[in-house]
Amino acid sequence: MEAPGDERGKQSEPLAQTTGVYALLADGTTVQIRPAMAADFEAVKAMHDAMAPGNAYLRFFSLSRSAAEQEARRLTRDPGPDHAALLALYGTKVVGVASYEVVKSSGGKSAEIAFAVADTMHHRGIATLLLEHLVSLARGQQIESFVAETLSENTSMLRVFSDAGLPTHSTREDGVVSITIPLPPDDTGKQLEDYLDTVALRERSANVASLRPVFAPRSVAVIGASRRRGTVGRSVLDNIRTGGYQGRLFAVNPNARQVSGIPCVPDVASLPETPDLALIAVPPPAVVDAAEACGARGVRGLVVFTAGLDTAVCADLLATCRRHGMRLIGPNCFGIAVPGIGLDATFAASHPAPGGAGLVMQSGGLGFAMVEHLSRLGIGISSFASVGNKLDVSSNDLLMWWEQDEVTKLALLYIESFGNPRKFARTARQVGAQMPVLTVHAGRSEAGQQAAASHTAAIATPLVSREALFEQAGIIATPGFGELVEATALLATQPPPTGRTVAIVSNVGGAGVLAADACTDLGLTVHHPRGQVKRRLHALIPGGGAVTGPVDTTATVSSADFRQVIELLAAGEDVDAMIALVLPTGATGDLVAAIQEADIPVPLAAVLLGQAEAVRILDAKAGKLPAYGYPEAAAGALARAAKYGQWRLTPHTPAPGFGDVDVARARALVRGFLAQPAHGGGWLPPADVAALLRLYGIPLVATVAARTEDDAVAAADAAGYPVVIKADVPGLVHKTDAGAVLLDLRTEDSVRAAYRRLADQFGGQLTGVLVQPMITGGTEVIIGVQDDQMFGPLVVFGLGGVATEVLADHAARLAPVTEADADTLINSIRSAPLLHGHRGSPAADLAALRDMLMRVSRLADDLPEVTELDLNPVIAGPDRVVAVDARIKVEAQTPQDPFLRRLR
Repeated sequence: MEAPGDERGKQSEPLAQTTGVYALLADGTTVQIRPAMAADFEAVKAMHDAMAPGNAYLRFFSLSRSAAEQEARRLTRDPGPDHAALLALYGTKVVGVASYEVVKSSGGKSAEIAFAVADTMHHRGIATLLLEHLVSLARGQQIESFVAETLSENTSMLRVFSDAGLPTHSTREDGVVSITIPLPPDDTGKQLEDYLDTVALRERSANVASLRPVFAPRSVAVIGASRRRGTVGRSVLDNIRTGGYQGRLFAVNPNARQVSGIPCVPDVASLPETPDLALIAVPPPAVVDAAEACGARGVRGLVVFTAGLDTAVCADLLATCRRHGMRLIGPNCFGIAVPGIGLDATFAASHPAPGGAGLVMQSGGLGFAMVEHLSRLGIGISSFASVGNKLDVSSNDLLMWWEQDEVTKLALLYIESFGNPRKFARTARQVGAQMPVLTVHAGRSEAGQQAAASHTAAIATPLVSREALFEQAGIIATPGFGELVEATALLATQPPPTGRTVAIVSNVGGAGVLAADACTDLGLTVHHPRGQVKRRLHALIPGGGAVTGPVDTTATVSSADFRQVIELLAAGEDVDAMIALVLPTGATGDLVAAIQEADIPVPLAAVLLGQAEAVRILDAKAGKLPAYGYPEAAAGALARAAKYGQWRLTPHTPAPGFGDVDVARARALVRGFLAQPAHGGGWLPPADVAALLRLYGIPLVATVAARTEDDAVAAADAAGYPVVIKADVPGLVHKTDAGAVLLDLRTEDSVRAAYRRLADQFGGQLTGVLVQPMITGGTEVIIGVQDDQMFGPLVVFGLGGVATEVLADHAARLAPVTEADADTLINSIRSAPLLHGHRGSPAADLAALRDMLMRVSRLADDLPEVTELDLNPVIAGPDRVVAVDARIKVEAQTPQDPFLRRLR
């Protein structure tokens, strides 16, 4: 068997240069997946011709000499709606093929699948990867199941099917196994979630394997190691040399024999061995050539420090890395560090301390600053990456690495742009279930967004979508860098609270009041002692103190009594966390020591009034605890930790499926509209809007189109007075603003007068009117969808009506919206009390409102062509929830699978 590294570039047969995607195999190596084309015939035939007789027999059930040619012609014929074929290329060599052929079936649209893998590439996950891509392709063509036949002795292929994460049904006859594989349905139910979880698990394993040469290298080469001090290459080399790295270190410099005591070679080809990791610090014109030399030598990981690369050079750099299967960090980055193995491949002024915080930053300067803070606090770094322009390795990759490295206890991210937000959210949710994931909101202002875009050469993500992503993924997001440090200090030393009730105790009454105010403002509940606890506090606290909460021990409390007070409060069953504030005075003992020595069973944040540092870490009986300089900082850190703790305790079930949804007819309606030459995209007419909502079970008030005045009267008589009349004017979106909605019409005469008024106002633009019964009572809300080009559909909920934009009382979640997401949407707007029943008014039907939110989310997720949807107002009443007005905009889209296994 040939060595894997020998496979690249050994193929002389011409290959079709068709754009595909790159993905990782189980061992972390890279292959390209792309459609087969006619020009690939010779290459595909050559792969089959090279198969050993035993493998050919397993594939074709025979040893026919013509089988390879026939199969190659089948796979490389022109594309069609009833078949598809994919190739896997390792370098330039075809090493795997997969195909499906649509077959007639009484149980829905089905396709027969077939696979072949080059003899030298077995057991590396090629067939599994190709199957995943076939599944994605087939689901986009509404294929409902795969069927396959394989010999019973073909255990490798049977294992591919059984381990795919999809249900399989098999029968055996005469040594042949017939397999049926139902594909995940369009709804976002358990079958799809289970499959995506299985795919994600394979992706994480492959990703980790690909990153080992970067974050656990056995040898490192610095390319561009200058003799001049103060240069990036020299600083990086010196940091590795003095940082305690135990692996082999090499330097490349054509003009020096040694740099800083490290022998130099003139070029990569002259290195005494192939390094796992190459660090490139050369001028911009030399970057791609240096990367090509590394790839040719078999290097598996690159860090490119060089800045100022234009778009074309960046594209060439990434293409070089993909072609040679190298993972890339940068360019325009500050490097990486893994203090646990002594690797400091940065040009920082000091070495990072080892510890449990994983750190990935697009801004290298902020990364260095955070490393300094974490080192000073004693939290330390498990691994650090400044990803710069983020051409390849991103926060997704680092989260997967930290999940398994058995060192990282919390993850910190500084993200200015996203490559695949939906995959990032899924990864962050997975990692967040076992460790806190923290970030800072960067680019919240218009000026900040512009700065972020220019700094990272990427479009900054819209704030509302990013906030929704962070909320749903359980990411702890802070408004600023200081708050990020403060929250990190708490979560690195304390478990997240399981609730939101905070006991506050202080020897300075005013400080306790400030802490209570800050907690209340942040949604925390201040604990008020009662019963026996209150009586015991009275016995401990000197006269003039307060025991009702926040507890004021007075400035003269002894250290022993202060310790007893905080231990007594923390032991309460209704206390979830504690803030202890102290100002040492001459009349007290060592109150800081009292806090450190106390037995506290709940998360604790200390506030040392007068402390110079904003936050520091104290030794404590139970380990470590954070000490803040200000009450507000402690309250903010606890509030963020409590929110994270609540997210971890909330069941995260998949978005439900709806058995009454007719996705096929909905797609046909949308595509039929887009196929009309006069449209090509735009606002659906009212009849189509009503039909589409009906297909998703979304209630819309009964609406009758009337083309004449008499028709309007007849429709009003049928609906029952009072009624509403709306002008039907093509292209008119904001009807109320245009005076096109006339309410509370109670007689035939008022209906006729309304029709004439609209006819006079809009003239020839008026095609008729829409007549609806007048809905009274309930609360007006808005439910909408805005398609985000990067994040996908965003479901918006808030107070509705004509003032919705002025009031700006909205919340948002990315589709698909789960029951928990829908409840959060309903309860997170300021007007939520109106929906729960306010001052004696009946509560809205919250179950129906939740159902409507999830159905709208399902519609948006199923139909990527829907770029905008407004249900405004939706009347949320005690006995029903119904949309009164609706508009839907559709545009042609190219469907994307955000969860498909592929590299950026």
